[in-house]
Amino acid sequence: MIQRLDVLPLMNGVIGLPSWSTRFMSKMRMKSPVLSPTERIPTYCSTSHCDTLTSTLSSVPNTKKTKDKVIVVSGPTGAGKSRLALELAKRLNGEIVSADSVQVYRGLDIGSAKPSIEERAEVPHHLLDILHPSEDYSAGQFFEDARKATNCIIEKGLVPIIAGGTGLYLRWYIYGKPDVPKASLEITNEVWSELVDLQKKGNWDAAVELVVKAGDPKAFNVPANDWYRLRRSLEIIRSSGSPPSAFSVPYDSFRGQAESKSADRSTDQISAVNGPGELPTKELDYDFICIFLSSPRIDLYRSIDLRCEEMLMEPEGLLTEASWLLDIGLRPNMNSATRAIGYRQAMEYLQSCRIKGGRSSPEEFYAFLSEFQKASRNFAKRQMTWFRNELIYQWIDASQPFDKVVEFICNAYCDRNERVVPEPLKMKKESTGRQESNELKSYRAKNKLFISDEDCGRVLSWIRRTQRK
Repeated sequence: MIQRLDVLPLMNGVIGLPSWSTRFMSKMRMKSPVLSPTERIPTYCSTSHCDTLTSTLSSVPNTKKTKDKVIVVSGPTGAGKSRLALELAKRLNGEIVSADSVQVYRGLDIGSAKPSIEERAEVPHHLLDILHPSEDYSAGQFFEDARKATNCIIEKGLVPIIAGGTGLYLRWYIYGKPDVPKASLEITNEVWSELVDLQKKGNWDAAVELVVKAGDPKAFNVPANDWYRLRRSLEIIRSSGSPPSAFSVPYDSFRGQAESKSADRSTDQISAVNGPGELPTKELDYDFICIFLSSPRIDLYRSIDLRCEEMLMEPEGLLTEASWLLDIGLRPNMNSATRAIGYRQAMEYLQSCRIKGGRSSPEEFYAFLSEFQKASRNFAKRQMTWFRNELIYQWIDASQPFDKVVEFICNAYCDRNERVVPEPLKMKKESTGRQESNELKSYRAKNKLFISDEDCGRVLSWIRRTQRK
């Protein structure tokens, strides 16, 4: 077993912002067992009863007069989603379904900020540690798995709390997935045979050209090395004769209805169930209470920068996990796991160290840290842009008192008339003015843990010992 050091900041009275006056605590925990790709770890509701029940329920619309309630907690990286979801689950007697595209992978714990073993003992979590990092995962797979877990939680008389920041996963979970035909085993094998040699040779451009010629011109827009999406596109073409874009997306119809009803109102006015009938939610399968948790951008960026430092403070964290990915034959940007923020940068850094015989200078380490922080901030910015257009979410300020935020959400769950966010808790979707805009443009990370060359000495020593590959 590989041990790791999980560095967690002590929290003050707000949700996502550490107390800088108090040094963070550290504690040793055992790493999740690393299993083979074929050993898929089941979620808590993997009994035969639940599998049979939910395989039917996940595809059948909810026709009950009173829909089951589901809480969705999202927000940018580092905003405090996990802490909020955990507290809600304790107070409302719920279970948590992770909506994080990296937390599904075994062995990727520190870099994905996965809930600790102790937290999972307190509250059952679903869709954690279900895949080997060499496997891909999609929004369609998440829809099936998350709906199955949700229905199982409801059948036990508990409250489903969906928590995570992967926007497409949550969009499909809430509104439904496109009615795209499932490929037969014969077609799946045929497509795999067509693309496997190109993938082994790393010939991405040729693979894209193949799919474009097959009938999907939008294959040019698939992110580089996203082989799963490329294969899936070709499977759909082979199965139906049409590209993925030919199939309607349920979200688009909901979005169109909402925009037609709210053409004369601002985005803040129409967002997220601030009153009955604001959005066409009657056709949704559940009664959703959707929360987007964030904080002022400068505060959020500072929190993210510190979080990146904490993940690197001890080598037995993100760097050890990235080293393991390289050791099992994966390479940066190769698949879903190795494209993840933090892991891709760490793998690239360690690759360069290995080329140099296990050596790195402080300047190279600080360049890596800076790139990691910048990529994390940019990811948070993209998340906020995505969810700004998701009208079903209510935006809450994470810098407000934690108990007040929890109290509001609990009241909203218990009473539909309590779903208007109190003014002090509201988070503006847009920048508030020129001063904030200027501060964001000039923002630079100010490290709190890694300041001098001596501060990274322990990390560089670990690299010398372990990266002479």
